[in-house]
Amino acid sequence: MNQIVTLREKRAQAWDAAKAFLEAKRLPDGTIAAEDALTYEKMEKTVEDLGREVNRLERQAVIDLEMNTPTSTPVLNQPGSQEPAAKTGRATEAYKTAFWRVMRQKAVPHEVFNALQIGTESEGGYLVPDEYERTLIDRLEELSIFRQLAHVIRTDSGNRLIPVVASKGTASWIGEGVQYPESDDSFGQVTIGAHKLVTTIKVSEELLNDSVFDIAAYIAQEFARRISAAEEEAFFTGTGVGRPTGVLAATGGAELGVTAASATALTFDEVMDLYYSLRAPYRRNAVFLMNDATVKALRKLKNGSGDYIWQPSVVAGTPDTILNRPVYTSSFMPTLAADAKPMLFGDLGYYWVADRQGRVFKRLNEIYASTGQVGFLASERVDGKLVLPEAVKVLQMKSA
Repeated sequence: MNQIVTLREKRAQAWDAAKAFLEAKRLPDGTIAAEDALTYEKMEKTVEDLGREVNRLERQAVIDLEMNTPTSTPVLNQPGSQEPAAKTGRATEAYKTAFWRVMRQKAVPHEVFNALQIGTESEGGYLVPDEYERTLIDRLEELSIFRQLAHVIRTDSGNRLIPVVASKGTASWIGEGVQYPESDDSFGQVTIGAHKLVTTIKVSEELLNDSVFDIAAYIAQEFARRISAAEEEAFFTGTGVGRPTGVLAATGGAELGVTAASATALTFDEVMDLYYSLRAPYRRNAVFLMNDATVKALRKLKNGSGDYIWQPSVVAGTPDTILNRPVYTSSFMPTLAADAKPMLFGDLGYYWVADRQGRVFKRLNEIYASTGQVGFLASERVDGKLVLPEAVKVLQMKSA
């Protein structure tokens, strides 16, 4: 942790030095010489490299904490205390053992399949054990910035209706003897379904038969890496057809906050307009989201007092800020281009991610047999939707 704090402080110092250099070398017309521009680019790259190293160390710290967590709970019950409820279904040790025997072995005894009957999926394959599903979800949340910011629910059925306020009642001034006016809230409904997302993970037979090889950890790592990337892309840009409705979708996505005057550049006033386009109640938990290239452009913007609006964090685990609100980045946010939506600002707690309970694994014995490999088909059902579009605003670039 001390190393993370040291690197954050070093990054803040590097950024201050880069800003000072830029101001010192700025010519009367507001530009800088070509050789000075190259020097500044190198200084800025140092800031970016330090930021990436900080992020890497923070992820490493999270994994270390998880690895150091006890895998069993000590017996602390006093005599006469109530025993914990017995585990059932996919939470039992018998189901867990049977599940991984089927995943590892091509042929297993009949009694193993009997133990798996409670977790058989209609399209083939088996629902993963409860404890392992929690591991998969934790890995997804570590890799997906969107899952960390959104509201995640678990559902048992395919569709779920979410009531939302369509219009709000108001108060009225009335005189003596005047009938009370009616002013009730009206409610609408948002439907969240379940779209299927799959990936095939291949493992060599030699590795699979090696008792030292941790097949569960490997599949969890690959599942999270592939699924989180596909999920996050859909949560941003999905159309709602066969996949979630993205927060940037033209229909069902965030509301337009401001349109930039340029197709390729931003100004401080436009960032400020985006900030105040969001109603005050939503600004309390709002964040900025953009890609790294947009952050790079914003680093050069100043407010009316001449201060840079981008402020690097020096506290471990705390994101950088713009206008005192956290800044998060994702490679799936668009770049600065005509008609693009490169920046959003809002409370992503109003974006709901619905996980259909029960992720499914299926062993594929024959498809990759000619190459000496075994395939594992992993699937999940998930949907996502912005239930209150006014809670998130986007900045859109000018048309070409």
